[in-house]
This record gives sequence, C-alpha cells and structure tokens, in this order.
Amino acid sequence: MAENDKERLEESLKGYKEKISPITRVALRWERELVFVGRTAEGYEIEFDARVQWGCKPTDSFLLSLAGCMGVDVVVFLQKMKAEIADLKIDLIGERNPTPPQYIKAVEMTLHIAGKNLTTKKVDRAISLSHEKYCSVYNSLRKDMDVKVKYSLEEKEPMERIGD
Repeated sequence: MAENDKERLEESLKGYKEKISPITRVALRWERELVFVGRTAEGYEIEFDARVQWGCKPTDSFLLSLAGCMGVDVVVFLQKMKAEIADLKIDLIGERNPTPPQYIKAVEMTLHIAGKNLTTKKVDRAISLSHEKYCSVYNSLRKDMDVKVKYSLEEKEPMERIGD
C-alpha cells in the first residue's frame, strides 16, 4: 500500500469508534445448575453453560467476541479501501493452558473473505490496523497470548444488503 494511500486511510478512520462509550454495562444472572444468562445494556441475551447443554461455554463466547470485533474492523477498513465485501467468515481455533487457570494461550484465526477489489495488501493493512489500534477485545488480551491470523480471498460479486 502506497504511503499516501496509508495516510488517506488513516485520515478517513479519524473518529472511528470515538462515539463508543468508555463504560460498558452488562449483567450476568445464574439460572440453574451451571447455566447463566448474560444480558447487555441494550437487552441482548446470551446463555452460558459449562456443560454445553443449554448455552455456549464462556471460552467459546470469548473467541466469538474476538472474531466479531476483528470482523467489524476488517469490513469497515476494507470498505474504506474501496473493496466490495460479498462474504466474510472467520474460523478460530483456541488452545487452552492444560492446567488451571485454563486461559486461552494461543489463537489461530482464518478469515475467508470474498468480494471485489480485494488485495493482500489491503487485507494485511486491515488486519494490522485492527490488531494494533482498533480491536478492543484483542487489545484486552494477555500479552503472552499467541494470535496468528491467516486469510483466503475469493473474487465474488457482493449482494445488496438490507440497509445499504
């Protein structure tokens, strides 16, 4: 990516995420057995279940949060770089420490991106910006966590999305 393209992108990202409140409020309620219901301030709910019978494991939701945060960034950045995204899927593999605390010590992410006007330079830059500056979840992780990101690109016509 040319230096003036990088500068233009940086300029277009000024204000990105600045409207996000610095305070996040959520609540978690114990339902039964090892089932808990988390609720956001906006009213969205997610069920957590250590036995994975009624909801997801907290570590799964953590990995999904990491993917969701990075996914939002990558889509926004690529669109600012004039790429047309038709599809984005992120696969993650998390490796946990074998003994307590069983924190996630390594993550491998594979982004599958389809669309038009995609280049490796653009995707590399989008991933870099997300990790270095914008992804709140990634930047809240342990510094010794090994995170690897790979991607595949596919040329594909974007579909019209509701609200576009």
